[in-house]
Amino acid sequence: MSGYEEVFASVVTFVSSLFIIFGGVLPYLPQYLQIRKERASEGFSTKVCLVLLVANILRINFWFGKVFETPLLVQSIIMIFTMVIMLEICVRMKKEHPLSGNKKRGFSDFDSNYFWKWTDFSDYIQFLAVFTAVTAAATSLFVKNMYYVEAVGTVSLITESTLAIPQLLKNRENSSTEGMSVKMVLLWFIGDSFKTLYFILRAAPNQFVACGSIQTAVDIMILYQVLTYEKKSDRSTT
Repeated sequence: MSGYEEVFASVVTFVSSLFIIFGGVLPYLPQYLQIRKERASEGFSTKVCLVLLVANILRINFWFGKVFETPLLVQSIIMIFTMVIMLEICVRMKKEHPLSGNKKRGFSDFDSNYFWKWTDFSDYIQFLAVFTAVTAAATSLFVKNMYYVEAVGTVSLITESTLAIPQLLKNRENSSTEGMSVKMVLLWFIGDSFKTLYFILRAAPNQFVACGSIQTAVDIMILYQVLTYEKKSDRSTT
């Protein structure tokens, strides 16, 4: 390989790493701005935040047992902070516009019927602190057990691969994509497609490739929902 080719390859690798690190959080910027502008978060499923928080906490645990590329680790850390920010604004908007008859619910109630439907943001932080502490303790005990490590990696990536499913189900429940940022889903699709290709080219663990493929498929299904519900809305207004 010539000097120019080495420089070009280095630049491509650097740019790809930056995209992997920051590309995953970009889709949530338009959704955040839309929620802030409309002062409502009903169109966005906070279970997307739950899925990504759980998946990335587990992925960090996976890294301690099976070190993978640093950009993927940094991406997980940044994604956790991003999802906490998204969760905070969603909870705040719901508190500003509470539904009549709703009682205050908290993590300490231990009521499975209201899991991830708590009233205060602090309850979500309590859950994340407990989940992080439990998984970290388990990893510290079994980090040398490769069956455990592989299981954590697999669960992490299977969980992440379902990140768009809560939004898909919420759209179906509402029979609408109103309140959901279409830009977010388009960026999901672009990012997941690129990410899957990156995983293949960089010979990342098979779990990463499977995760990216499933995510891309669900993105396409949500974009189909956008077209379907828009057509129904157009017919109902004519």
